[in-house]
Amino acid sequence: MLDKIKSLLEEVEKMEAHRADELEALRIKYLGKKGEIAALMNDFRQVPADQKREVGMRLNELKEAAQQKINEIRANLEEGATANDAIDLTRTPYPIELGTRHPLSIVEKEICDIFGRLGFSVAQGPEVEDDWHVFSSLNFAEDHPARDMQDTFFIQHSPDILLRTHTSSVQTRVMERQQPPIRIICPGRVYRNEAISYRAHCFFHQVEGLYVDKNVSFADLKQALLFFAKEMFSADTKIRLRPSYFPFTEPSAEMDISCNICGGKGCPFCKGTGWVEILGCGMVDPAVLENCGIDSNIYSGYALGMGIERITNLKYQVKDLRMFSENDIRFLEEFKSAN
Repeated sequence: MLDKIKSLLEEVEKMEAHRADELEALRIKYLGKKGEIAALMNDFRQVPADQKREVGMRLNELKEAAQQKINEIRANLEEGATANDAIDLTRTPYPIELGTRHPLSIVEKEICDIFGRLGFSVAQGPEVEDDWHVFSSLNFAEDHPARDMQDTFFIQHSPDILLRTHTSSVQTRVMERQQPPIRIICPGRVYRNEAISYRAHCFFHQVEGLYVDKNVSFADLKQALLFFAKEMFSADTKIRLRPSYFPFTEPSAEMDISCNICGGKGCPFCKGTGWVEILGCGMVDPAVLENCGIDSNIYSGYALGMGIERITNLKYQVKDLRMFSENDIRFLEEFKSAN
């Protein structure tokens, strides 16, 4: 029996397996209930009494060696499987180039960060909206041109469900559920039924701001806008406000900044005027506050809105609006340094 044990020990030491099923077959052969070692254990009763001690020790050594070898092979197989799983054979050769954030995302984050330093928090809302939150609560008359099918995408021919045309709908939702003070910035995608060209698209992105509290004045709005312009473009940036009209603000204004390309001296980009329009703004119309359940005799507020594409065009001089949605890798790679 000692010779048989010695022979099996040599076999165990030479065991190899390259797959899990091969290893399982070896385990059953040597350590199974009907395996080689179990057979020797059954024959142990026939060993003379004076040899039982030595044979017993050798049998235990054989069993431990077989178990240790099986465990060693299993560990090697698992390590190899983990290493293989970590290799994605569909990936491009190393080194893998890092991607970049989209220019609109870069500018949106910068706008939100600037207003965040003024105490504004970010608010979000649904892109599929109802007429009340997009138009009626914001003082749009029933015959206002923005309600026309040429400008607005309606859902299933319903006059009440539509894709939002501006993120002002987020402002009305916040004012309905929260009493002042309210200080929010609302970034998001909006939709309008327009022909796609280098200067227009059927969807684009806006950031709108709202501040409602006691004794909010137009001077507060002007200071916030001046701070934003200087932070976004440069410390030398100047602003000017021109009277305008929006249904939801009174008085209303459009804001221009000194051209960041020519420094206000006049160039083709600013059409020789030295000024470039970037946003609309104004004091929230008291009727809008009342529509949303806020007492206009106690509270006042200002609102502002800008197109993110417009700001990105000014900041990076992107001449074709379609570039933002075509996912041209060559175009996106130009913004690596802006991340």
